[in-house]
Amino acid sequence: MKVTVGGSLKLAFRPWVEGLEHIPADGPAILASNHLSFSDSFFLPAVLDRKVTFIAKAEYFNTPGVKGRLTAAFFKGVGQLPVDRSGARGAGEAAIKSGTEVLERGELFGIYPEGTRSPDGRLYRGKPGGLARVALAAGAPVVPVAMIDTEKIQPPGQVMPKLMRPGIRIGKPLDFSRYQGMEHDRFVLRAVTDEVMYEIMKLSGQEYVDVYATAMKRQLAEAAKAEKAAKGDKAAKGDKAAKGDKAAKGAKAARAGKDRAGT
Repeated sequence: MKVTVGGSLKLAFRPWVEGLEHIPADGPAILASNHLSFSDSFFLPAVLDRKVTFIAKAEYFNTPGVKGRLTAAFFKGVGQLPVDRSGARGAGEAAIKSGTEVLERGELFGIYPEGTRSPDGRLYRGKPGGLARVALAAGAPVVPVAMIDTEKIQPPGQVMPKLMRPGIRIGKPLDFSRYQGMEHDRFVLRAVTDEVMYEIMKLSGQEYVDVYATAMKRQLAEAAKAEKAAKGDKAAKGDKAAKGDKAAKGAKAARAGKDRAGT
């Protein structure tokens, strides 16, 4: 996959990279990145010599049929681990377990602290349950990563990607060994997560929003639904008014005809 997918991506899009020297040559480390596009999980591993393992929803791996088997093979090939996301708590525990196992093997584990893609290109509040707990449980350094302009390559709904140069900016590793053994302290988890998000913000130059991206997506979906309903009401009122005008004109014409007949 490094040669095929990674080589093709580098040849076609020519991503620029800063801070490659901050990636450890060996040993475990967590790559904590902002999340702008579906392609983030492909561009980052493509520019690194070492394998990076991300977690992905289990549906990518257990879809039946030939297409499902090909999809599963592809995601396994690019270093994705299946995680059953049915139930928030179960999904979180599965992600933590998977990440810890990757780090215990001395490998690189990639994670998106925001939990989902940014809906508008801004940086959202990090979720402490995954990143911080894995970092403290495994004792691995956290390397902040900023993906630049990947959301412009293939926005949601666009089939064909746009050929342009995305960027990847890698920061210095963060050491949280001072919090070792405190992975169940929610204040420590929040402090660790916020420190990582601050470094990502500095690297990416994104505007920071102190709410979860999932909450913002719900707000945007509800707003779009309300707008659609309002347009529907407006259209219905317009149809009703048009029918009323038509009926009034018909009645007026009928009265005029009756008057002419009387005359």
